Amino acid sequence: MNETDLAGYEAKIQARLAELSEHSAAEKQARAIVELDQQAVGRLSRMDALQNQAMAKAQQANRDIETHRLQAALDRIHDGEFGYCEDCGDEIPGGRLNLNLAATKCVSCASG
Repeated sequence: MNETDLAGYEAKIQARLAELSEHSAAEKQARAIVELDQQAVGRLSRMDALQNQAMAKAQQANRDIETHRLQAALDRIHDGEFGYCEDCGDEIPGGRLNLNLAATKCVSCASG
């Protein structure tokens, strides 16, 4: 993999990290504590709010996992290990990396 390819992947990773950060900031209110004020909000509305909060927290957990995986991919780029299978050492095809920037295994090792 040449330097141009690596720079392209790094730019894609940075763009995705920025997008994840924007989503986290935009949904911060959805993860906030749901206040118990039965004068203003009925029981079913509160249940809906709690369910929405739980979904927002689950989405944030998924974003955190993806962020961690992408940060690890950036580390591999800087260490010169990006694009190579962690099991067999073969180069990971560009198509696979374009679909999953954080891929750490080639197709044959990933399939078992």
